Amino acid sequence: MPVLQAVFVTVLWASSWVLIKLGLRESLPALTFAGLRYTLAFICLTPFVLMTARNRAAIRSLRREDWGWLALLGIVYYTLTQGAQFLGLAYLPAAMVSLLLNLTPLIVGLFGIIFLGEHPSRGQWLGILLTVIGVAFYFLPLDVNQLHIPGLLIAFGGVVTNAASALLGRRANRLGITSPLVITFISMGVGAVLLLIVGVLTQGFGKLDLQSWLLIAWLAIVNTALAFTLWNHTLQTLSAVESSIINSLMMPQIAILAFVFLGEVLSGKEIIGLVLVSLGVLIVQLKRN
Repeated sequence: MPVLQAVFVTVLWASSWVLIKLGLRESLPALTFAGLRYTLAFICLTPFVLMTARNRAAIRSLRREDWGWLALLGIVYYTLTQGAQFLGLAYLPAAMVSLLLNLTPLIVGLFGIIFLGEHPSRGQWLGILLTVIGVAFYFLPLDVNQLHIPGLLIAFGGVVTNAASALLGRRANRLGITSPLVITFISMGVGAVLLLIVGVLTQGFGKLDLQSWLLIAWLAIVNTALAFTLWNHTLQTLSAVESSIINSLMMPQIAILAFVFLGEVLSGKEIIGLVLVSLGVLIVQLKRN
């Protein structure tokens, strides 16, 4: 059942946020933690890519310009976006970082107006309005003393780089590479290794005991390498609309898991904000697809 398989993947991805917070609470350095996760995931993907003749041929056919675009995608999506997400989770509640990250489609839409001349439809403007109202419900009235401004700036920076990586991903998929796995493999390799180097140089390794390594291994092997493979398998059957609807389940799942396992309590106002943002993003995605 492709639908159940896709829902299972969103559960894995939503659980990643809780596992990251648990690792950060155990004093794992955020950037090194992220770098280890994606570097190990890159290593796990290596045999699946190199053992396939079509993938090896696709890699050999890449031009210098293609390598440049894929490297840029890796730096923006893994080094900057994932690094910002882990740092954001070190300072902010998981539900808040999730809400901010779900603004990505809206920023992509705004970038599309500016750089691509793509104007949102009426339905998409409705979705944007709902999202803005939802953000207002969640954050207003502002209590500066309770907000971690540096954490918010880091998380929002991750939203901007995530939107930029979406546009770069479109560019990368126009390179003529037949396998999305090759695009992910190369970009992840570049971005993850750079992220790990930056993390080690700036934050060190912290306390990497057996529990920490098991947590990193689970995130890398199950929640990244396996989940990515399963998700791509579902895309062979599900439509873009169906995938968007299923993917939108992540934000409420993160809020529920954070409440159960992290003790992050949401007020009624914040719950309304999360629901409105979820609906707004879903409408934008549906109307685009």
